[in-house]
Amino acid sequence: MSIETILDYKTIAVVGISNDPERPSNFVAAFLMSHGYDVIPVNPKLGEWEGKKCYPDLLSIPVTVDIVDIFRRPEAVLPIVEEAIAIKAKVVWMQEGIINEEAAEKAHAAGIEVVMDRCMKKEYMRIKNL
Repeated sequence: MSIETILDYKTIAVVGISNDPERPSNFVAAFLMSHGYDVIPVNPKLGEWEGKKCYPDLLSIPVTVDIVDIFRRPEAVLPIVEEAIAIKAKVVWMQEGIINEEAAEKAHAAGIEVVMDRCMKKEYMRIKNL
């Protein structure tokens, strides 16, 4: 599946979202939301983000999630991918600097597309020529 096709999905759970506007998880999620995506914040330490309810984990989200966008250290990715498999997400996206081959293999084996070490905002801007 191409990046262009993946970016057609509209419901994105952002795992590791931050209220700090300087953090990539914050400004990437805000960018995606401003470009028509339904961003679902996931962080057990936050009650809400940008007025949206923040969920402690993927299993707590009551709607279907297309993309799980991960902003966590590589060693924290595998349990998130296991939750992504459990909720039947279509894509696991590991942001720039995040590489976990074991998690990627597990997602692929479950039929989930994987993007690794790439920024969703940058890919969107590249494809849309922004």
